[in-house]
Amino acid sequence: MSKYSRLALSTTCAGFGILLGRYYERNNGQYRDTSIENLGKSSLTANDFFKDNESFGKNKSPISDTVRSFLPVSTVYASTQISRPPNRLQEILTFGVPSFDPLRPFENHVVLYDRRNRVPHWVFEHLKKEHVEKNDKVDRKSSDFTEDQAIHPFFRSTNADYKRSGYDRGHMAAASNHRHSQKAMDDTFCLSNIAPQVGKGFNRDVWNDLEKYVRALARKHRNVYVCTGPLYLPRLEPDGKVYIKYEVIGKNNVSVPTHFFKVIVMETDKGEFEMNSFVIPNQSFPENTPLKNFLVPVETIERASGFLLFDGVPKHRLKTINGKKV
Repeated sequence: MSKYSRLALSTTCAGFGILLGRYYERNNGQYRDTSIENLGKSSLTANDFFKDNESFGKNKSPISDTVRSFLPVSTVYASTQISRPPNRLQEILTFGVPSFDPLRPFENHVVLYDRRNRVPHWVFEHLKKEHVEKNDKVDRKSSDFTEDQAIHPFFRSTNADYKRSGYDRGHMAAASNHRHSQKAMDDTFCLSNIAPQVGKGFNRDVWNDLEKYVRALARKHRNVYVCTGPLYLPRLEPDGKVYIKYEVIGKNNVSVPTHFFKVIVMETDKGEFEMNSFVIPNQSFPENTPLKNFLVPVETIERASGFLLFDGVPKHRLKTINGKKV
C-alpha cells in the first residue's frame, strides 16, 4: 500500500455505498451512534437506511430498485493525502468527522433532510392511482404536524418555529397524495417533509393546483414519480451585485426558500416516460395562474439544487420533457 491514503466519499442521495459520519436513528427510543470510529463494529451500509426503520417496519424495504435508481444523485468526493500510516488516519478519524444529512424513508415517500436549513433537500414519491383515490378510512383531520424524532434535536424544526411566522407549513409530499393508509398520510405531516410557504396565493392556491395536477396524472398513468424541494436562488440587487438572500423563522432559524421545484416523471402503459419540471417563486400569485407559466428545463433545477434529477430514467424511453419531444 502506498504511503498516501485517499479518503473517497462517493455516495448518492439514495444512500448507495458506505456512509461515513455520525447518523442518529431512533431505535427503541434511543439514538444509534454510527460515527466513523464505530463503523467496524456496526458495519453500517446504505441499505440500513431502507430497513429496520420504525416508520415502515423491520426487515422490509418499501423502496423498489426502480425508485432507488430514480432518486436524486449527489456525489461528494474528498481526496486527502496522508503521509502517516493508515492506523494514524484511523486514530485521527476517531475524533469524529462531520456527518451527512440523514435520509429518511417513510411508508410511501423518502426525504433527504437539510439539517442546516431545517427543511428537506428533496422529497421523493412514487404514486399510483390507488394512492390518490378518495378513501373514507383515511381522514386528514386525524393527522397532526409533528417533529421528526429521528433528526438530532439540534437540527429539527418545530411547530413553534412556524407559529405566528406568517408562513404556512407547506408539504413537499402532499398529504392527499397518500390516501391509501392513515399512516402514509400521517407521515406527510412530519416536519422533515415541511418548509415555510407563503399561504394565500401560493400554498393554498398555485402550489395546491400543482399538487392536484400530480394526482390527476397519477390517475391516468401506470406510475408517477415526483421529486419536490426548496431552492434558494440568487437575485441582482441595486448595487449591481448578485446575492442569495432568504428569511429565517423561529428559534431554530428555519430557512424560508425563495422558490420551490417539482419534477414529475410519468410512465405510460407502453413503458415510456414523460417529464414535467416546474419552479415556482415562494410568493403570492393571482388565482388560476396557469401552471405552464412555471415550466423550466430540468437542467435549471439541477444546477440550482446541486442534484441530478431522475438520472436513472432510461434515456431511450424518455419521450417528452415539458410537452416537447426529446
